[in-house]
Amino acid sequence: MSETTAPTDTTSAADRERPAQPGDRATGLGSWPGTDRQEAARTVVGELPGMPYVPELPARGLGADILGRGAALLVDIAVEEWPSGYRVARRPGGDHRRAQELLARDLDALDEALGESGATPPAVKCQVVGPWTLTAGVELRSGHRVLTDRGAVAEFAESLAEGLRTHVAELARRTGAPVVVQIDEPSLPAVLAGSLRTPSGYGTVRTVPASEARALLADLVSAARGAGAVAVAIHCCHPTPPLALFGAAGADAVAVDLGALGGADAPADVLDALGELWESGVELWLGIVPSTEPATRPELHDLARPALDLADRLGFDRARLADRAVVTPACGLAGAGPAWARRATSTTVELARAFADPPASWGRGAS
Repeated sequence: MSETTAPTDTTSAADRERPAQPGDRATGLGSWPGTDRQEAARTVVGELPGMPYVPELPARGLGADILGRGAALLVDIAVEEWPSGYRVARRPGGDHRRAQELLARDLDALDEALGESGATPPAVKCQVVGPWTLTAGVELRSGHRVLTDRGAVAEFAESLAEGLRTHVAELARRTGAPVVVQIDEPSLPAVLAGSLRTPSGYGTVRTVPASEARALLADLVSAARGAGAVAVAIHCCHPTPPLALFGAAGADAVAVDLGALGGADAPADVLDALGELWESGVELWLGIVPSTEPATRPELHDLARPALDLADRLGFDRARLADRAVVTPACGLAGAGPAWARRATSTTVELARAFADPPASWGRGAS
């Protein structure tokens, strides 16, 4: 951490720890509106005392989006901006250094905000793009996706894992808190379906076998744990995420947009997959708070209803929502206004508290 941002509080992390609270089982999924990293970090720390995270501010442009953040972690592989997006560079240049600098300063901002708060949270979270989304979104110098070259995919995955190990260890050292890693794989459904377009636009990239996708994800999960992460969540807000694959990759938690899945009215195979994950001990991170401000502000019970109905439909006691689920927004908050981003974040905490101590009007549900 730079000298200009170092907190002056010399109290040890152990002395600043606080007892766990029902509202701790809430967090955000990473992205945040605006360009002010200090304000974003203070808000996240203030609103999410149980699991604050390193905010991502993609509005800052090059290097601040999901692919740029992932590229910033790469070791011995560099990227640069190209008219079509990110492309592998021969050597690190200004584009790559900008991405690294943005990530470093965001970590500084979170560290400073935690120091100002005077308490060590039960956990802090960082987000990293998964290997399949990264290699689907970055081009080789030929203009083809990295995804089309299996050797390059392996190199990217190894490089990303090495960078993640360093990042997790640094975050743990500086915050004194256990680290949770969230792996973002929004493009994986398209990778598995073979629906990504080639540069010409007339063809598609061949399908990646599910076993191959699982193995590479499992390697990144293992890398995070090897660096000291206490839990690893895999996040995909696509309407058809490969839920069973995420569980087979060793995820401790799976984060979904419950509304996109269809909630308790989701297809039977989706409900079966969710039920099997939950039954096996995998946590469900349930995206139930709108990521952008709705026309009419919903009541807390209206937001809770899809999760309550899901527990009932799967035959679980609703108490599982308090101890085997985490409440999140439906997806990232980059598209929200600052006021709604703050409100949506605080609402996740309110819902987590309500799941732990539900109002009598909510009923008992399954038992």
